[in-house]
Amino acid sequence: MVAPDASHGLLPRRLPPALMLRRLRENGPAVLVPLAWSFVTAAHLALVARRTLLIAHVVMATLLLAFAVLSWVDMRSGALLVWRRVIVAGFALTVAGAVGLVLSDRRLLWGAVVGWMLLPAAGLWDTGRRGARPARAYYVGGALSALGAVVYVGGPNGSAATLAGLALVGIGQTAGIVAAVVAD
Repeated sequence: MVAPDASHGLLPRRLPPALMLRRLRENGPAVLVPLAWSFVTAAHLALVARRTLLIAHVVMATLLLAFAVLSWVDMRSGALLVWRRVIVAGFALTVAGAVGLVLSDRRLLWGAVVGWMLLPAAGLWDTGRRGARPARAYYVGGALSALGAVVYVGGPNGSAATLAGLALVGIGQTAGIVAAVVAD
């Protein structure tokens, strides 16, 4: 009996680093987006320490910067250019959120959360408008994200409306990014 190895197709073959990095860039957001909104929701429920939030902001800012740099040339036109702008603006929002945590500035934290609700809402809507398939997923994702922002902003801080707004945003943005990953 021959021991299983990559040459017999029983184990996954080892991917070259460049291909692995490209797959992470293409598929990673489908995991990171729902993870981020779950983390934000946990923070609103006081289940996450401030230091942990700060570390998360630094990690996210680093990932956003790396993604923008590594994907810059690929995102030169059309919907991808819009998403490049969303990522760059989102980097600034994430850094503002980190500063808000360090300075205990609730306005910066609020601005970072609401900004991250609205930027992808606009990006998703624009992607659908440009005819990307399935357009309905992008329109619905953008609309849910925008509606979530309205519910979040309109409700009292810490209320059921806060959590409902976060849930709407998380569902909308996850639907949009999963549609993009599946379509790609």
